[in-house]
Amino acid sequence: MNKVEYQIITSEQNVIIKHIKGLRLKKNRQKHKNYIIEGVRAINEAIKNNVALEKVIFSKTLYSVEGGKSLLKQVEEKLSAIEITPELMKKLSDTENPQGIIALAKIKDNSLADIIISPKDLVVVLDRIQDPGNLGTIIRTAEAAGAKAVILTKGSVDPYNTKTIRGTMGALFHVPIIICNEDQEWLQFIKDNRIRLIASDVEAPKSYNDIEYTGRIAIIIGNEGNGIRRELLNEADEAVKIPIYGKIESLNASVAAALLIYKAIEGRRQENS
Repeated sequence: MNKVEYQIITSEQNVIIKHIKGLRLKKNRQKHKNYIIEGVRAINEAIKNNVALEKVIFSKTLYSVEGGKSLLKQVEEKLSAIEITPELMKKLSDTENPQGIIALAKIKDNSLADIIISPKDLVVVLDRIQDPGNLGTIIRTAEAAGAKAVILTKGSVDPYNTKTIRGTMGALFHVPIIICNEDQEWLQFIKDNRIRLIASDVEAPKSYNDIEYTGRIAIIIGNEGNGIRRELLNEADEAVKIPIYGKIESLNASVAAALLIYKAIEGRRQENS
């Protein structure tokens, strides 16, 4: 049975359209526990990973996008797809060339209590990362490296920001993202699970090449401008720097995270050899 609603929405004053527009703001995402997923690839990935989709809207633009028709067919098997005009889709889209499909997803409340840590697991902690692109890239890297979870401290950019979601390239649907408003919560989790906390600090005496990456590890990366807060650095088991051989002062946060995350993975390979 075809579930497409053939009454095409054309007005920006429509309640559904106003709701989607409102989700551009973090406070509304938090209030309604909804976020936006846009584009064929991202929505396909969400469906594959059983993300709870509450509503899907599309425009005729979708028919000319590769994989668009088959995605719409998948959507119609699960819930109603609502058609809007291409002009209205452009106003809702966060991209320059919208593919003609947007989904509303339910925010999943992940908890540290749900994370089961194995002997050689990796956790990534991000202290007040502000740039949505950086956060998206780090989440993508963490997932690619098989991280067990990504923990965000209070003051970090919202992981459900549309730019962050695009940057994760679907990784957001694979790895648990846990927002901790109290540092003691995740620090206790680290201690209870005997996880070694390794901090990235440009002023550290040791290079990231000078330590061993064995056992359970948490890599913590700090704010783009100010780094990791001093009180958290004091909690680290090791602080390491990534050497700078040129004239710049520091690396981009997502680059630093990638280097340390994969250094930790390399350490596991050496441990197993």
